[in-house]
Amino acid sequence: MKVVVKVGGAALDDTEVLRKCAHAIVELAGDGHQIAVIHGGGAELTRTMQRLGKKSEFINGLRVTDAETRDMALMVLAGMVNKKLVSAICAAGKPAIGLCGGDGGTVRARKKLSDNGDLGYVGEICAVEPRWIEAIWTQGGIPVISSLAVGAMGEYYNVNADQMAAACAVGCHASALIFLTDVAGVKDADGAVIPWLGLNQISALVETAVIKGGMLPKLEACRHALNRGVGRVRILPASEAEVLPQFYFSKLQLGTEVRVAQ
Repeated sequence: MKVVVKVGGAALDDTEVLRKCAHAIVELAGDGHQIAVIHGGGAELTRTMQRLGKKSEFINGLRVTDAETRDMALMVLAGMVNKKLVSAICAAGKPAIGLCGGDGGTVRARKKLSDNGDLGYVGEICAVEPRWIEAIWTQGGIPVISSLAVGAMGEYYNVNADQMAAACAVGCHASALIFLTDVAGVKDADGAVIPWLGLNQISALVETAVIKGGMLPKLEACRHALNRGVGRVRILPASEAEVLPQFYFSKLQLGTEVRVAQ
């Protein structure tokens, strides 16, 4: 089974949570599954920008990325954050190979347009070439891919990591896409986690602002994956990552399972 796991939020900032996620990913791979890991690193990028005197700005949960911010993203996401996650997976017992979407032209993007303002070097994915991911799988490794893609003229784009995870899941014909994140799941108006969420329910939750901010691109990524053949999509709290190896065979009580219909 092919599984794409997106790691973000607290898992990238908390050493113990990162260790827990790495061990869960290695255990899942040890069961014979082919695992690809996608990651962001927005919090670390924000901190680095602050240290360098650069202010962060967001539109609909997406970071406005001028040329200077894009270069910082390359340094932080494809560098420090990627190698930290690679190291954690290797320490957990499985070889991991770090990439960004630009390596080997694995993920290609074009400029993302927004009605609410110019996002700069923010990309929307237009193609995924899975052969390098598959080559790493053939050698028994785990590809770890940071959320940067390359454009037609060789320019790099900052890509939302949730959307990149969905595109890679579709491109690799994955059976499942799992988000390990710093929230317990999608919450309703009362703050309770919704265990099962149909795509047909999302619009109403967005219109009433129950769902907003960073959850918007995450659920759009869920929609993209499910509508293009990915069998299962689940949002899980990274702090409980030890349940990851059981997700396909047990009825988990954690997180939110997103379905085509509810």
